[in-house]
Order: sequence, then C-alpha cells, then structure tokens
Amino acid sequence: MKILIIGGGGREHAIAWKAAQSPRVEKLYCAPGNAGIASVAECVNIPVMDFAAQVKFAKEKEIDLVVVAPDDPLAAGAVDAFEASGIRAFGPRKNAAILEGSKAFSKDLMKKYGIPTAAYETFDTPEAALKYLETAPVPIVLKADGLALGKGVLICKTREEAREGVKTLMLDRQFGSAGDRIVIEQFMTGREVSVLTFVDGRTIRVMTSAQDHKRAKDGDQGLNTGGMGTFSPSPFYTAEIDAYCREHIYQPTVDAMRAEGREFKGVIFFGLMLTADGPKVLEYNARFGDPETQVVLPRMKNDIVDVFEACIDGTLDQIDLQFDDNAAVCVVLASDGYPEHYEKGFPITGLDAFDGKAGCYVFHAGSKFDADGEIVTNGGRVLGVTALGDTLKEARKNAYAATEWITFANKYMRHDIGKAIDEA
Repeated sequence: MKILIIGGGGREHAIAWKAAQSPRVEKLYCAPGNAGIASVAECVNIPVMDFAAQVKFAKEKEIDLVVVAPDDPLAAGAVDAFEASGIRAFGPRKNAAILEGSKAFSKDLMKKYGIPTAAYETFDTPEAALKYLETAPVPIVLKADGLALGKGVLICKTREEAREGVKTLMLDRQFGSAGDRIVIEQFMTGREVSVLTFVDGRTIRVMTSAQDHKRAKDGDQGLNTGGMGTFSPSPFYTAEIDAYCREHIYQPTVDAMRAEGREFKGVIFFGLMLTADGPKVLEYNARFGDPETQVVLPRMKNDIVDVFEACIDGTLDQIDLQFDDNAAVCVVLASDGYPEHYEKGFPITGLDAFDGKAGCYVFHAGSKFDADGEIVTNGGRVLGVTALGDTLKEARKNAYAATEWITFANKYMRHDIGKAIDEA
C-alpha cells in the first residue's frame, strides 16, 4: 500500500512511525511533514489546507489511503475532497468533524441526547455574554466556539477575569472567527483524563487512557498550550469508570451523531472530567490528540493500517484492539517563551542517541532541515520525548533521562509531567 499522511507535527510523526511498522505499507508520504517524519516517510511540501494539491499528488502517486490528522483540514472537508475524487481517506467528513469544529454544536448534542457534561449557555454577542456574567457563579469557563489550536478555553476564577475573557475572545478576537460565538459553562473539578477511540460510524473501540498537561509551567501554572507532556495509562481511569463511560458517553455519542445524519468515522477524542458526580465530557476532538498519540500508539499492539481500513469499511467490530500491559510518558521539549514569543532556527543535537534504544522515542513536532541539511527548531513545541516502562514511575524516570540526551539553545520543559502518578 501507498499511504499519504496529512500534517506535520508530533501526532503525525507518531502515526507515521506506527504505520511504517505495517508489513502492508510499501511507501509512506507525509504532507508537509517535518525533519523527524522524514526518517520514516517521504515529505512533500504541500500545505495541510491545500486540498486540490493533495488530491493531485494522491492521484499521481496512486495513493491507496490518505490519513487526515489535523483538526483544521478535517473541519474544512479534506476527507470529503478525497472521497469525491475516489480516494480512500481516514477521518470524519466535514459534517461529522463539526463535533470538534463547533463547541456549541457538541454541547447541544450532549444536552439533546443526555450525555453528561457541564451546564452551559451559548452567546453570539459580547453584550449578552457580559450580562449573563453579572449573576453567573464563578469560577467559570469560557470557550471559543470554533477551532483555536487547543487554546480557546479560558478558566476564569473571578467575574473580572470572565469579563476580560469575553473581551479577549469576542472583541479583541484573539482566536479570530473562532470567537464569534462563545460557550460559557459551569466550572467542573476533578481529575482530567483523555480517552481516544476508533469509530466506524456504529462500532467504537476504546484505546488506552492518557492524561495531558496543558499549562506551560510546572505545577499547572502559566498559559494554556497545545500540551506540554502526557502519560498513559491514567491510574484514575478505573475499570468501573471505563464501563460507565462506554455505556453513558462513548456509544451514545456515536449513536447521536448517526441519528443526526452525521455518521462519524475516524477517531473521537473524549476529554473527560472525573467529577464527584461521575465522569463528564469536557470536550470532543475529531482526531488523534497531541501529545496523547505519542504515548498511546507506542503501546498499541495492532497494525494501525488494519484499524484505519476497518473504520472506513464499517468492520471495526471485527478488530480486537489490544495494548501492551505497560506504561508510557512523553515530555515535550519546547522553545523557551512558548506559547507566546520564542525564537527558532537553533540546531538540535543528540537525536542519534535514540537510535537502537528500545522503548525510547523522539517524535518531532516543530523541526526542519536548514540550508545545510542540519535539523533545527521550527516551532514552539519542538520534540516529544517518549519512553516506556513496566510502570508509570519507571516510564517517567526513563523519559526524563532521555530528555537529557537532546540539546538546543532555548530548550524548555516542564519537570512534573506525570507527577500525579505519585499521588494515585
């Protein structure tokens, strides 16, 4: 098979790395890819939103399967574009990707079908939102309705912070049109857990759990980011919680989308809050999460290509999804100053230390080759260093040891990824 992966971050590197292990794959391409992905796939310089160029390339190379990984092209209809040209594609169509593309849609869906989530209201004007905040309880959560690179959620501890949040989203338009409409919802407390699932429109297969760290600084301080590290499995996601979620959240979501005429095929990411009143949905993503993918896929036993095809063909019920009985921790090496202001273009050294090291991986998120063919930093989140272990504590120890192998000028990381493990 010839496979084309759309995207160029750590998630796509993990997917490409996993797909490259399939004996069914003869050639892997990635558009646009990055310096790390280039070690397992041929990178082609096509932007993720240039569907016409992607379709043209897929036809020229006789691609058998396209994997659309990022949120923006999914929400804009990339899968529809490939299918219209007779090319098999993995991922939800545009009308199903709205599950992530619109917070208001997903909250309304949960309300309609009785899927547990926080109480909320939706607003189209800043005036209406500000009036509601005059009497709303705080702390409170503000969410941009549209896609905002995983950063359009503001947790406001005071009424003043909430008013500033409305200004940021709707008046200053920090996230552009994503903030034209906002959702204001009840603040929930508890443990956060991420659960990725494969879906074929009817059947759902649950992957192993994970837990992400969104804040930039140790102790969950600082600004929200796309993710500073993650671990899998979550010790807080018990068998009882899993059984509840399968019955009351996972399958009902798949059934609700089908009932709405929006059959979902691909990956649904369930962001959960384990509250005192039971698990509730914080958010849906319509694709693999990042960096969660970097700890989930190294633990997966199955040939991922088989699973992709089963999702497309509606035969996921025939897949026995299995994961190793071990643990994984990913520590993100970022550019100091991320997610606000940071420099890039610094040479990265030590990557070859991972060669031949079983259970240690480095997934590239923001890297590129410079004019001399040297790998340099090219983003806020640069690398994801992932390590396996028999236990979470061992995996954490291995991951932090591996971060020392790599150097670049403004290297920054959190030092408490998975620290909650010690509190379990």
